[in-house]
Amino acid sequence: MNFRQNELVRTVREQGFSSIEDLAQTFDVTPQTIRRDVNALADEGLVRRYHGGVAPASGAENVAYIARCGLLLPEKQRIAALLAEHIPNRASLFINLGTTTEAVAAALTGHAGLRVITNNLNVATMLCDDPRSEVVITSGLVRGRDRGVTGEATIDFIRQFKADYGVIGISGIDSDGTLRDFDYREVRVSQAILAHSRRVFLAADHSKFGRDALVELGHLSQIDVLFTDASPPPAMIPVLVEAGVKVQVASATGTGIEPEESYTG
Repeated sequence: MNFRQNELVRTVREQGFSSIEDLAQTFDVTPQTIRRDVNALADEGLVRRYHGGVAPASGAENVAYIARCGLLLPEKQRIAALLAEHIPNRASLFINLGTTTEAVAAALTGHAGLRVITNNLNVATMLCDDPRSEVVITSGLVRGRDRGVTGEATIDFIRQFKADYGVIGISGIDSDGTLRDFDYREVRVSQAILAHSRRVFLAADHSKFGRDALVELGHLSQIDVLFTDASPPPAMIPVLVEAGVKVQVASATGTGIEPEESYTG
């Protein structure tokens, strides 16, 4: 996606529904240009077309993996870099499925002595070349579309361990703090990671706030630190405070990366 299309998806997810005319004014282009963008994004499953407007994609089905790889990529990389700063050398950690957790794996390639347990073959590929670290792949069924490993065997495998950190991604965070995802098989694996991690780090970009997804995974109260790229919506702040979640917000300054905001409920 180009920059305008990326921002169009973000705007639609924040507003819930946007008219073609409003989007044309927002991006200072013709309605015809917006319609072409919307058609392309709808074909990728990123938005839904309606007469005269556009709405977020359905909460029953996630965006295709290939499309998610390019969606909000700079934001995911900033989140990943900040989270990686909070993982010490020689730590043990789980890493689950998702394009944001894959960005975290890429940011961890400079660490030494890590013991990584993952059901994500993309993560394993990124980290296995470092002889200083060890990567353990869970057993289970491999999905071709994203190289994720799921199933009962995956859950049983994870239950053998107790890791220092669990690094997870998510598809949506409800306004009441409920964590949501689309695939119940992925959710069950993530629930096992939550239960077998001493500390849990959630990596989620700003588009996940208020996003619908079908399956309940857990609650923010099960998370120790939320890493994101923008301040959470004001309505969610009391939920974060009550849950006792520490929030780390990463923002780009020039070519560098720095924590913009950090607070604890």
